[in-house]
Amino acid sequence: QVQLVESGGGLVQPGGPLRLSCTAPGSISRLYEMGWYRQAPGKQRELVASIGSTDTTTYADSVKGRFTISRDTAKKTAYLQMTNLKPEDTAVYFCTVQPTTRLRYWGQGTQVTVSS
Repeated sequence: QVQLVESGGGLVQPGGPLRLSCTAPGSISRLYEMGWYRQAPGKQRELVASIGSTDTTTYADSVKGRFTISRDTAKKTAYLQMTNLKPEDTAVYFCTVQPTTRLRYWGQGTQVTVSS
């Protein structure tokens, strides 16, 4: 059972920042890609941001310019720095790790709530 360790969710006011982190276990020797998806109530899970092994990044249009994904390969950890948060960013955020293109692991999810 592969467990990803997520942290950093919580309640934040509109316009505020929040940082999520996700650490893969030592049993995963390769990290082809890491990233986050999110799922709001009544909506489908959607990609927020991802970062590849060469640090190539992808962002959802709705978060471009506000969110930044980065990774520390030695620590097997990815970070999602979120700024200027909006109420529509409220969702459960799921970390995902792909050791290869054909294998993907998911974290348990962390709640992010943007509200005054």
